[in-house]
Amino acid sequence: MKKLYRSVTDKKLTGLCGGVGEYFNLDPTVIRVITLILTFFSVGTVLFIYLLASIFIPKSPYSHINDPSSYHYR
Repeated sequence: MKKLYRSVTDKKLTGLCGGVGEYFNLDPTVIRVITLILTFFSVGTVLFIYLLASIFIPKSPYSHINDPSSYHYR
């Protein structure tokens, strides 16, 4: 069963578009462009929904495994 998470590795702001891209197997850049266009046409309503979704959708618990920035070198 698939679950929607915010991406930890593919993010520009909150990782929401990266997570949606992973969920639907789409390029996250396409999701970002669609979100930007819809934000302008909705007079900010999509931005409000984006912020709410970023608060309530959890970060992916699995993305840190492949995230090179999470490695700690001694």
